Amino acid sequence: MKYVSIFNQVIGPVMRGPSSSHTAGAYFIGKIARSLLNDRVKRAVITFDPDGSYARTYQEQAADLSFACGLLGIELVDDLFFKALETARKAGVDIEFRIEKLERPEHPNTLEIELASQTGQKLRLRAASVGGGSVEIKRIEDWEVYFTGTFHELAVEAESASVQEIVEKLKSQSGLLEKPGVQSQGNRALVSARSRELFPAELLQEIRLVPGVKKTWIIEPVCPVIKREPLFRSAEEMVELAARRRLTLGELALEYEAQVLGMSKEEVIREAGRRFEIMQQAVHRGLELERETIQLLRASAGNVFRLETQGKLPAAVSGPYLRAAARAMAVMHINGKRGVVCAAPTGGSAGTLPGVLVTLLEDEGLRLEAVLRALMATGAIGVIVDSRATFAAEVAGCQVEIGAAGAMAAAAVVDAYGGSVQQAADAAAIAFQNIMGSVCDLVQGKVEIPCHTRNALGAAQAFLCAGLILGGYENPINLDETIDAVYATGKMLPPELRCTARGGLAVCPSALKLTGH
Repeated sequence: MKYVSIFNQVIGPVMRGPSSSHTAGAYFIGKIARSLLNDRVKRAVITFDPDGSYARTYQEQAADLSFACGLLGIELVDDLFFKALETARKAGVDIEFRIEKLERPEHPNTLEIELASQTGQKLRLRAASVGGGSVEIKRIEDWEVYFTGTFHELAVEAESASVQEIVEKLKSQSGLLEKPGVQSQGNRALVSARSRELFPAELLQEIRLVPGVKKTWIIEPVCPVIKREPLFRSAEEMVELAARRRLTLGELALEYEAQVLGMSKEEVIREAGRRFEIMQQAVHRGLELERETIQLLRASAGNVFRLETQGKLPAAVSGPYLRAAARAMAVMHINGKRGVVCAAPTGGSAGTLPGVLVTLLEDEGLRLEAVLRALMATGAIGVIVDSRATFAAEVAGCQVEIGAAGAMAAAAVVDAYGGSVQQAADAAAIAFQNIMGSVCDLVQGKVEIPCHTRNALGAAQAFLCAGLILGGYENPINLDETIDAVYATGKMLPPELRCTARGGLAVCPSALKLTGH
């Protein structure tokens, strides 16, 4: 069962571009691996499957730098990010990347890590970055596990005879998600547990002193811990609950996140404000770039924006749609330069929501409070997508990244202009329906072409879809069914069209000839 938080999985994390799966996810996996080793890393070998996405894009999308930051304890948004591999070498830390066949990879972003510490400790992990910065630890040594870094998580290796005593001690822990899991291998066993509360030091010490305990591994949370069950998991539940409580979508999302993370509504709004400020700063920085090199492209969003605002473009192609599109592309300029952005819901789709929300604030005259509630409204749609499907283009193509962002943004526009929760869900549905089947064919493995213009399209389309619904279009296929169809369609795409740069635009002769400026 997925436990989805708006700030953990949908509007966030705050990250460096260009990719939440390959940049933020890699960082979180490295950070978790370092905490499990519980010692300074001396050597790390990170292995990617040749058929997966990392093998093709780990350098282009800065996964190598991100793994290094996580392993070294460097914050992802620190400027040391750009020198992470050099910093590792100077510190005597050997980091090697290999591309070798992995046994039955569960996800296109599956990888294996072997670590050795300064004092001779060793650790083997299997992990996956599953979209939007979310990660899963699949194996510790030769034990199958399921840890996500969103709870306090513990694994204990012991002799089989010690299992019952360990389980009994863990039952005293408050906040356990489920009863402790047990698996056996001969006379050995692994006991695992996930909790919403911190494991007390006294309890951990008691467990370590149980005869037969060989090893304990503690996974520290990499994001706010989920405290309670979510208010809804489907659009049907969302619409019904909002009607019963007479709430707008933004208000319902506010209650959802307050419950899930155990925060006050005031704290949630403050955090929403922090995320929006990062989005707005990325918009402004991106618009200021003057023909500056991104990777393969030169910055152009600022020029488009200026020509529109100065009235130098035809009226038929001007207006808030184009300004939102230019702002979305501006964020992607910053994302492509490995600047700080907010995954919304991913790095590859980081421009769409800022393009729409900043336009609502700066051009349409909405108050900041209304814009922040619209931002929360996007999260309500996002938690349904993440609960029913995925945000990983490696699994289901661009439709679950920029497509999801466009759907979320359409709901935000409806909410901002006083539409009902049902109308917001319908606007999200038709936005998704119009991008269904969209492939992830990033040119040369870089989150740039066609990502920049697709984010622009997602922002412009959000206004169009909202207008259609507010104007009376009756959507016949509801949001839940649409998301299910999008997910099923995405999984039918061949690997060449899912973030591997081996199909679509990525193999066009013009794309293959491109070089950085």
